[in-house]
Amino acid sequence: MNDSDFQANTERFTGFAALYDEFRPSPPALLADLLTQITRVSKPALVVDLGSGTGLSTRYWLGRAGKTVGIEPTDAMLECAEFIGGNGIEYRKGFSHATGLPDDCAEIVTCSQALHWMDPLPTFQEVARILKPGGVFVALDYDFPPLTTSWETDLAYSEMDRIAGRLEIKHGVSDGLKRWDKSGHFGRMQESGCFRYVREVVVQHIDKGNSERLVGLALSQGGVQSLLKAGLSEANIGIDRLRELAETKLGPHPKLWFWSSRIRLGIV
Repeated sequence: MNDSDFQANTERFTGFAALYDEFRPSPPALLADLLTQITRVSKPALVVDLGSGTGLSTRYWLGRAGKTVGIEPTDAMLECAEFIGGNGIEYRKGFSHATGLPDDCAEIVTCSQALHWMDPLPTFQEVARILKPGGVFVALDYDFPPLTTSWETDLAYSEMDRIAGRLEIKHGVSDGLKRWDKSGHFGRMQESGCFRYVREVVVQHIDKGNSERLVGLALSQGGVQSLLKAGLSEANIGIDRLRELAETKLGPHPKLWFWSSRIRLGIV
């Protein structure tokens, strides 16, 4: 496998790192408690975060782990992550299937909203190599959009997402991408032979957002950005309608948002 095989994937996430970091959610607060109980280590010496992006999911471990290493292939995302920094955090350019880390070095390996961009079996083999015996791998995905206080706005977001998906195919902006469906993560983990135990759970994650954040969340999606780079307008994609509804229904003041976080666990 060559790194050039994933060039289209890395290009997809170039050019909007600041949007991504500002508007995307952080992992659920209870995730660290869950993983440390499973590993029976109150404060892991090393957590490895695959597909770390701008460091949202890496910085989550500040104070919760001795050291965290974020692995990310996209230069622009790495630059953003390194600019923000954080004590006990290191970022490395690399891939989920080739981290460059030593054997049996980590108690926990995480992958937040990114596993669908990774070649499954080589990734799981690398995870099994760098995890200590009894260590845990967790792949975390959020259901988009979150449940806000306005069903009309949530519906407009989903409609925008469907329009963007159709336009991606029509304009060929997804050509060359390597992507695996999220619904198959659990089965592929089981079939890989890399884990002694695999389990899937869903937890609720609560944070807050307003109209600006919902529109920013839409603009932080790689498909939307790819269409904008290809010359389509926000109106073509449905962003204008989403913005209008969000400003009317959600307004500027933050209100509760409810996320469904799907967690797939694998024990080595």
